[in-house]
Amino acid sequence: MLSTELSDRDFRRFSALVYEKCGINLHEGKKELVRARLAKRLRETGFRNFNAYYRFVTQRDSGDELVKMLDAISTNLTSFFREEKHFDFLKQVVFPTYAADKSRAGFHRPRFWSAGCSTGEEPYSLARWLLEYFGKTVRLDARILATDISTKVLAQAKRGVYPAVRLEKVPATVVRKYFQRGYGGQEGYFRVKPSLRQMIEFKRFNLMEPLPFKEAFNLIVCRNVMIYFDKRTQQALTDKFYDALLDGGYLFIGHSETLTGIHHRFRYIRPSVYQRP
Repeated sequence: MLSTELSDRDFRRFSALVYEKCGINLHEGKKELVRARLAKRLRETGFRNFNAYYRFVTQRDSGDELVKMLDAISTNLTSFFREEKHFDFLKQVVFPTYAADKSRAGFHRPRFWSAGCSTGEEPYSLARWLLEYFGKTVRLDARILATDISTKVLAQAKRGVYPAVRLEKVPATVVRKYFQRGYGGQEGYFRVKPSLRQMIEFKRFNLMEPLPFKEAFNLIVCRNVMIYFDKRTQQALTDKFYDALLDGGYLFIGHSETLTGIHHRFRYIRPSVYQRP
């Protein structure tokens, strides 16, 4: 018989495992969330209780179920053109430097990283503003790397198909320009057009792992991700982002986040915007 009762001991063990593997800090207030999300894994895998499932994930699993467990635990909330002030900063401060000073290293081929891209709205929004600002007047070899720990949300991001409700707040002119309306069996859905899709590479990446990327970035966007980490993990991640940026590159974090209390090497520009000097 299936038991979905999560004991305090089991909660502590799963919390420690999640923290070890991906840095997410699950405090006591998250116990019900953990119970509900892992209960779905119990039903899908056939394990009778959380103790048996924990033993399998830590002792016998090849790694596939661990990935699915982390998928289940990670929280994914996003929308198109979220936190508009960041896009205003790109248009008013960052993009003009690319157009005016293309001789500077990296400016003629900007590389952006959407770290924690969820279902893809953020990297597609970045791609849209790159095309909107530069159009065909300035040729830039711009690429966007979009990563997330969840294979589930990455699969949706790669498809680039969204229900109409996700685009309700997007101006109709933008929808017509960058999305294709679905018909027949796809009625009520929109697909991102190739002009945006071709700029983005989606990859699974755990932010706790060493960076495998060969190129440094002009911009890293990691919004509303570090709020799930404790200070020690935030410190390590901030150092990692600094090392991954070109000189003069920017880091965007969520407007509800701050680097206050973390020893970092960034220059503060404005709320949620930091620069590598």
